[in-house]
Amino acid sequence: MLEKMIIFLFDRFLKRNVTDTQVESLAQFIKFGIVGVSNTVVNYLIYLVSLSVLSRFAIFARTDYLIAQVVAFVLSVLWSFYWNNRFVFVEAEDDNRTWWKALFKTYVSYAFTGLFLNTILSLLWIEVFHISKLIAPIINLLVSVPVNFILNKFWAFKSEGKEIDS
Repeated sequence: MLEKMIIFLFDRFLKRNVTDTQVESLAQFIKFGIVGVSNTVVNYLIYLVSLSVLSRFAIFARTDYLIAQVVAFVLSVLWSFYWNNRFVFVEAEDDNRTWWKALFKTYVSYAFTGLFLNTILSLLWIEVFHISKLIAPIINLLVSVPVNFILNKFWAFKSEGKEIDS
């Protein structure tokens, strides 16, 4: 259905033909975006709950937002992995992908963008520019989402090759 809509839009409005590979890649990016939106909501809700708990009990008051970010990261990557594996980067029958390797690679790719990069950006927004702790994670998305798609598509969920029968 999504693929047919993409073809219709390209034919009707852009007056361009698209290849099956282009349609598949665009559909995959759109699905990744849908999972990404849900992941963003889950991440932000976990961040808010964690920040609220840490603030309420005055635990790590100076770095509460960083700890909340780590908690949100760990739990939301599990959410993202599950849905990307089942909805976006669906394994073909003849592919040989090990789920735990894909999960590990997902954590590594999200660690780079979602944890390392977002932590640096959060420090910049909050400590240097004095942007709210509640708004900084939203600004970070403009950088981390496109980088995450590329890392997931071409590395984390890449097939390990086909099984060869002996």
